Amino acid sequence: MSFLRFSEVLLRKIDEIFPPKVAFAHCDVPCGIYDPHEAQMAAHTVIRMTGMINDLKASSDNPEFDERKKIISQISRLTKVKEDHAELVKQQIRVIWGDYFKAEHLQKHKDVHELVFKIMKQASKVRQEVNLEEAQALLSSVQKFAEIFWETKGRKTIRVKSGYPTEGELVLPA
Repeated sequence: MSFLRFSEVLLRKIDEIFPPKVAFAHCDVPCGIYDPHEAQMAAHTVIRMTGMINDLKASSDNPEFDERKKIISQISRLTKVKEDHAELVKQQIRVIWGDYFKAEHLQKHKDVHELVFKIMKQASKVRQEVNLEEAQALLSSVQKFAEIFWETKGRKTIRVKSGYPTEGELVLPA
């Protein structure tokens, strides 16, 4: 009997005596550290940047060239931050949805796939537009996702005033 064959027989006997237990992990490195807080902060940032873009005003109908350059620069910077944070929402939600949620979570929360799809579409829309209502709808969907997430961990949630200039709320575990 070859060594490899002997090792295989020995390992099977050990498995018979000490049956292996099934291990479950939600990612390649089961750290257990997931939190939708960053997605909520990013959604608040999208709201804030959208509001700041909407609030930009020129001093007249035909401002001086330097003022136009300044406004264009501000719009460009605010738009980049808005778009980066909309993408951050998508990334954070995708990671939690893909790495954390398990079959038993989905059985209880059958609408999670649809909610994630909605968040992805809303985040894309707020990247494309300067629409405060859509930005607020994105936050609302992310908050619903956060409530479901914490419920899967057996935690109740509370809504607290964020303290951000958006004057919105954060969903936190109680």
